[in-house]
Amino acid sequence: MSDRRRFIKQATLGATALSVASTSAFYEMSKTSLSLPSHLKISLAQWSFHRALEKGEMNASDFAHIAKQNFGVHAVEYVNQFYTEKANNEKYWAEMKKRADDEEVTSLLIMVDEEGDLGSPDPLERIKSVENHYKWIHAAKILGCHSIRVNAFGEGDRASLKTSLIDGLGRLASYGAKENINILIENHGLHTSDAKFVVSIIEQVGNPYLGTLPDFGNWCLATKWGSTQNNTCSQVYDRYQGVSEFLPFAKGVSAKSYDFDLNGNETIINYHKMLKIVKDSGFNGYIGIEYEGEAISEPEGIWATKKLIEKVWNEIG
Repeated sequence: MSDRRRFIKQATLGATALSVASTSAFYEMSKTSLSLPSHLKISLAQWSFHRALEKGEMNASDFAHIAKQNFGVHAVEYVNQFYTEKANNEKYWAEMKKRADDEEVTSLLIMVDEEGDLGSPDPLERIKSVENHYKWIHAAKILGCHSIRVNAFGEGDRASLKTSLIDGLGRLASYGAKENINILIENHGLHTSDAKFVVSIIEQVGNPYLGTLPDFGNWCLATKWGSTQNNTCSQVYDRYQGVSEFLPFAKGVSAKSYDFDLNGNETIINYHKMLKIVKDSGFNGYIGIEYEGEAISEPEGIWATKKLIEKVWNEIG
């Protein structure tokens, strides 16, 4: 998995628009969307473009336009590291909202990384991390998002870590409630990919503004960030069980994809099994495309994931 902690200035300043042209037969076939039930809502996670953004081949300000015009997606999920220098710039976020509105694109959430550990054993560091997230709550509110996604990282033995996370996440959820912005925990490795552990924290906090963003990948318990891209993790939480346990608290779903076989199926994640779990749960939010593979280009991966979601959703009835 590419390091989410890396921020490259060109991600924000890059002037070259992303091209989605390709001569790949697989890519061309995948670009045809199916006729879908009206209740399937698909969004696009900005992390799907992280290589283009990091190389300066795409301007982060153009995200909503590219999602709509190049992929036919009408809802987006931003990643904070591509806007670090704009974090406190309310004028910028108001312009971003206008750009999205002009495209008739809904802004759903901001994925927030590297703002300190909300489960730090040091109370002062924990409070600092909580306050570091405030600016992204404000940005999300200006954009019209419903949530920010956070990481429930921290240190210490299991019991101490849980106590710290209940405090940190509880404080942040209380602030989010005042601004009408949800705080969502994503499985991102280590204890955050232990769904039962995370759910026990959410239940103990007892704030409806604290929820989850279950990711189809990222269930590795042995490493931070938790990617299961190469099937090399030594300790993996059952991804289907984890998503199922997160769904009652979910405000979104992240459809991770890594690679595809000749039939267009994801090679690690059983999308039929996973999407049936999502559908049977009664979840009625957005399912977000988050392509993270390297075997094909990012545009190809986005199209392939979109086509797979549509195909499977139709097949599971």
